Amino acid sequence: MTRAEAIALELLAGMQGAGALPVAADILQPAETLLDLYGEDIRARAYVTHDPALGEMMLRPDFTVPVVQAHMKGGAEPARYCYSGPVFRKQEHAGGRAREYLQVGYEVFARNDPARADAEVFALFARLLGEYDLRPMTGDIGILKAAVAGLRTSERRKAALMRHIWRPKRFRALLERMGGHGPLAEARTELVAQLRAQPADALMQEAGQMVGLRSNSEIEARIATLLEDAQTPPIPQEQVSALEKILSLAAPARDGLTTMRAQNWAALAPALDRLEARLDALDAAGIDSATLPFEASFGRTTMEYYDGFVFGFLSARDDLPPVATGGRYDALTAVLGQGRAIPAVGGVIRPATLAALEGAQ
Repeated sequence: MTRAEAIALELLAGMQGAGALPVAADILQPAETLLDLYGEDIRARAYVTHDPALGEMMLRPDFTVPVVQAHMKGGAEPARYCYSGPVFRKQEHAGGRAREYLQVGYEVFARNDPARADAEVFALFARLLGEYDLRPMTGDIGILKAAVAGLRTSERRKAALMRHIWRPKRFRALLERMGGHGPLAEARTELVAQLRAQPADALMQEAGQMVGLRSNSEIEARIATLLEDAQTPPIPQEQVSALEKILSLAAPARDGLTTMRAQNWAALAPALDRLEARLDALDAAGIDSATLPFEASFGRTTMEYYDGFVFGFLSARDDLPPVATGGRYDALTAVLGQGRAIPAVGGVIRPATLAALEGAQ
C-alpha cells in the first residue's frame, strides 16, 4: 500500500467518524450530464470514450456530480456522504500534474442552517489536516454574484458577466467595456458605427461566400443584439469601482466583512448577512474568523459549480496542487435534481499531495 492510499484510508475513517456514509461511484460517467453542466469545455479536461450501448462516456473527473445525482434520486435528509477513489483529468503538459489521482471527499445535504453546515465541513477539514503546515483560504462566490446582479445595467449584460465570473481576465475586460472604457469598448464603438452605416444584408453580401455554421438569421439576430446593446448606458463608474474593490479584496474574514459592509451597497446585504452568519458558525466550531484569510476572488478559476462559500487548504509548494478545496453548490442540486433542490456543501482532499509533502512515495 502506498502512503497516499494509507492517508486516504485515514481521512475516510475520520469522515465516517463525523457521521458520513461511505458511498461509491462508477468510474465511467455519462458524458451528457457533464456536458450539460460545463459545456464543451469539459472535453479539454476529461477523458472521453464511446460505449456501443450507453453512448458517450467520460472517465470520472470528480465525485461530486454522481454523489449529488444519487442523493437527488431519493437520499434521506439531512445526509452526509464520504468517498475515496481515483479521478481522471487531462493535463496540458507532459510531466506535470498527475492525470489519475486519489480523491477523498465529504458532502453534506441539509436544508436547515446552511451557515452551520459550511462551518462543519471547513472545521472537519481543518481538523483532519491539522498536522500539516497548510494555509487555509476562504472566499464567497455568492458575494460576486450578488454584486453583478446589483449592477445598474441590462439583464443581458448581467447575464454575460455571470457567465464569465470564472474567467477573471474575460470578466474584467467585459466590465471595462460595459463601463465604457478599455480596448473592447473602442472596438465595439467602431463595429456599431459600421453596422449602423449599412444594412445587415448589404454587409453580408460584401463579406462574400458564407463559411462556418451560423445561418443568415443567426447573424442578423447577433447584429440586432449588438445594436440594442449599444443603446444601453454604461455601468456607472462608481459601481464598476465598487465591484473592482471587491474583486481585489484580500483580508482576514472579519475585516473583509467590515470593508464590504462599508460600501453600503444594498444588493450585497443578503450575501454579507450569510457571510456573517457563517463566520459566527465558524467561531462556534473553533475556527478564529478574525484571523481566517478571505479573498473575494478565491476559487474563480477552478470551482465552476460553486455558488456560495468556497475554501481551500494550500501548501507553500508551487509545484503541488491545493491539498483540499470545497464549497457550497446549491444550484447544482437543482440542475441534477430536475427542479428539486437541497442546500449542499462539501469538499475534497488529495492524499497524494499530502504524501508528497511528507516526502513519501
